Amino acid sequence: MSRTASFSKQVISAAQLSLQNGTTLLEFRRAQAILLPANFGLTKAQTAAAIGLSTSRVGAIQAEARNPSPVPKVSHGGRRRQRMSFAQEVAFLDPWKKEAETAGMIIVPPLHEALAKQLGKKIHHSQVYRMLARHGWRKVAPDSKHPKSDPQVQDAWKKTPGGGGRTPEGSSRKGQKGPPDVPG
Repeated sequence: MSRTASFSKQVISAAQLSLQNGTTLLEFRRAQAILLPANFGLTKAQTAAAIGLSTSRVGAIQAEARNPSPVPKVSHGGRRRQRMSFAQEVAFLDPWKKEAETAGMIIVPPLHEALAKQLGKKIHHSQVYRMLARHGWRKVAPDSKHPKSDPQVQDAWKKTPGGGGRTPEGSSRKGQKGPPDVPG
């Protein structure tokens, strides 16, 4: 059989105050995780079932109440594998920004080469795109035409009588006859 939790009078009185003055569900559950075992002798499993938390979470709340940390926990978020700080990235992109303002656009492969040269190691092209996105750069206009397109061939295709992708029988759909081709 598991043992019941024991708390000091200070922890119990703080939990009672939190239960009376609490405004969020988290505060109520923290107070209940302490008061239910202290007042009614419930185990962690019984307390967890009563307040709707896991037994490990109840144990963590109780341990935190017994030994409060003097320093509040700070979020662990952020970039941990960065090769340059944000300020260094801003300094690196500054000349490219001026070039983009005058030319109206920037080409990524030369930027990728310059970044790899500055870092002294090969980098994946996605790192360049992520850096540009981090600094608010975006692709403003897509390519207007395919680089291998030929406008004369396209115009000739449009002017072909009866063309337009029809089958030799003149039908546009399977089993249906289209209008007859009339020269001229």
